[in-house]
Amino acid sequence: MWETVRRWFDPRELRSVGSTPDYRFSLANERTFLAWLRTGLALVAGGLAAAQFLPPLPLAHLREAIAIALLLLGGTVAVRAVDHWARTERAIRLGEELPASRFPAVLALAVGLGAVLLVIAVLARAVGGR
Repeated sequence: MWETVRRWFDPRELRSVGSTPDYRFSLANERTFLAWLRTGLALVAGGLAAAQFLPPLPLAHLREAIAIALLLLGGTVAVRAVDHWARTERAIRLGEELPASRFPAVLALAVGLGAVLLVIAVLARAVGGR
């Protein structure tokens, strides 16, 4: 694991592998990486907003659970983004098939499940508030 993390911070290691690819592919990989980072930052911002601005919900500590889940998911997305960028760049340089990942599907399910839970919380508050 530490070897993988070390590779993230050592561009010489990455450039020593394979041959220099068409820059368009490397730049497309970098744009994808930046899109994942924006997603991670949005999740972190959502977590902070939930912690600061959501009113108390009918279930005890639901607001805090939502905030923590969003913050952890945002951090996970950021770390996953750099790992996927490095693996994809390496595959491009080696002329190998790009690495497959289940992470987008897992992230989509987590966001969908979170949305459903928030809808339930909002409905419970609306019904309980009458």
